[in-house]
Amino acid sequence: MRWLAILFTCMLVACQPSSPLQPLQLDTAPGSGEPHLARSVAGEIVLSYLEPNEASTALRFTVLKGDDWQVPRTVAEGDNWFVNWADFPSVVPLQNGLWAAHWLVKTEGGTYAYDTLVAQSSDQGQTWSAPVRPHTDGTLTEHGFASVFPAADEVGIVWLDGRAYASASGDDEGAVTTQLRTAVLDDSQQRSSEGVVDESVCDCCQTDIAMAASGPVVVYRNRTRDEIRDIYFARHLDGQWQSGQAIADDGWIISGCPVNGPAIAANDQSVAVAWFTASPEDRVQVVFSSNSAETFGSAVDIGADSPLGRVDVAMLANGDAMVSWLESLPAGRLLARRVSPDGTLGPIIDIAPMTVERNSGFPQMVADGNRLVFAWTKVTQETSVVKTAYFPL
Repeated sequence: MRWLAILFTCMLVACQPSSPLQPLQLDTAPGSGEPHLARSVAGEIVLSYLEPNEASTALRFTVLKGDDWQVPRTVAEGDNWFVNWADFPSVVPLQNGLWAAHWLVKTEGGTYAYDTLVAQSSDQGQTWSAPVRPHTDGTLTEHGFASVFPAADEVGIVWLDGRAYASASGDDEGAVTTQLRTAVLDDSQQRSSEGVVDESVCDCCQTDIAMAASGPVVVYRNRTRDEIRDIYFARHLDGQWQSGQAIADDGWIISGCPVNGPAIAANDQSVAVAWFTASPEDRVQVVFSSNSAETFGSAVDIGADSPLGRVDVAMLANGDAMVSWLESLPAGRLLARRVSPDGTLGPIIDIAPMTVERNSGFPQMVADGNRLVFAWTKVTQETSVVKTAYFPL
């Protein structure tokens, strides 16, 4: 009878469902990190990341074909780059074969000053233009946390800009804040339409942008004179950016930047925005719009137990959203949850273990038909490496 018991046990083990998370093999060098995921209008998934190369750093990207990442290509490489755990570069497919890439370089003569560089490709990343700075001020201040977007047939970009600090002195210093600025680059890399979206924003929270039916919608963390740092959004309508408005009145008062920006996703007129707040307690929230971000519904708490934030969001075909976040207890985990516009919550999905240290960065997520693709930085005592996987819906 012992063989029957063994057979029965083996059958039980064989019948146990395996984890639905499917790894996607990715060939990256030790030390790689700061992944970014983007999806084209045609459904192409592009992963970009930073990779060390002796004394320099390279921005590389690969395209997902089926279950396989294609051979990675290099956009640019340099030995004066500003590499930061929270301010990561990107390679983004925009439209009609037009792609854009951005990365950060240190400003000579400045201690913490750095600039954003933007390059374009008209052949889906096969070749790239010489990079340019979308900002023209030339100050030794911050120019980062950028997001690129299609502006008709040109490249649009928004970024956090610290130029106001360069001319501040005396009593004015306390009133100076970082701006959210924007510019457009044509196919010859000439700048136009440089201007201000918001005069006062949080210094180092990520921006994010999505294309709704009415046009681009940018989300960011605002900053008031009373140090309330809630999440705002601004729409681009009739050729200009509208004034920023609060997504929700969290009333988070904090005297320093929490380094925890929002995420936005859109599908036609459906828009979802997710973010972290510590007011009145640590939580992750999401709101929905059914009219291209003209109005939003009430915020939905996704029910995270001990969130650190570092959120992302993806729109699903039926109007639901998937929200991902980093949880700190009992151990660092990358988690995700499905949320419906009516507030219905799906089960929490355990994606991967993650260290909660800064060098683990900000995990990425994007919807790809009937699956979600994830990218994150796995950190060990020896090094770091970018990992990817997909979760079938």
